[in-house]
Amino acid sequence: MKIDNAVALVSGANRGIGLAFVERLILRGVKKIYVGARDISSVNSLLRLHPGLVHPVTLDITNQNQIDMVASEAVDVNLLVNNAGANSNTALIAMEGLDNARREMETNYFGTLSMCRAFAPVLKNNGGGTIVNVLSILSLVNLPASGSYSVSKAAAYSMNQGVRAELASQKTTVIGVMPGAVDTDMAKGFEGPKEKPLDVAEVALQAVEDDLEDVYPGDMAQAVSQGHAQDAKAVEKEFSAYVPG
Repeated sequence: MKIDNAVALVSGANRGIGLAFVERLILRGVKKIYVGARDISSVNSLLRLHPGLVHPVTLDITNQNQIDMVASEAVDVNLLVNNAGANSNTALIAMEGLDNARREMETNYFGTLSMCRAFAPVLKNNGGGTIVNVLSILSLVNLPASGSYSVSKAAAYSMNQGVRAELASQKTTVIGVMPGAVDTDMAKGFEGPKEKPLDVAEVALQAVEDDLEDVYPGDMAQAVSQGHAQDAKAVEKEFSAYVPG
């Protein structure tokens, strides 16, 4: 797929990686972008800067009614960027109750799956297209300090493979994007090196044009991916040192 032929929808488009996707799509000459956010007023600045190109839509990916409404409106989409996500930065045993884990699973797994399900027929009707699912390098290995987030992204990683297989016959490519820590509000408590959101978006969109299925933006993600392929248990042991408390 060439970006300059695309009609895109980006969820969680008001900040962080989602906003970076919007900016990179515009630079690459996209024909039209639906920008999704739970609070539509948060993308008003994009509408003012790019009238006629940017189309705001109210979208909470945990709300099936909103998903269905957007899918019925955005019938010309052929590039879906599932970026919206949640990260509570909590462990599995040490956290109080399961509310955080349920919220992360509802957003990162069920919400992303619901978007794929809603837009699969849209893409099919448009002759096929591309779905970009923003996952995480923690899809491959659990970071105990963010244990429940890691679990939700592991579920999304497996879902990504299943959706890819199911939609191949309708000429829809499904891409998994697995960066390490990214310099966004979601990772503000992380003290290590972080990727720039614009760099992550650029790598992902190049994967769209190059027809790649899995991409690992940044040195950290690439190193973990390579290490995991060689010795998954060694990577698990390395990450297990980061236990909360």
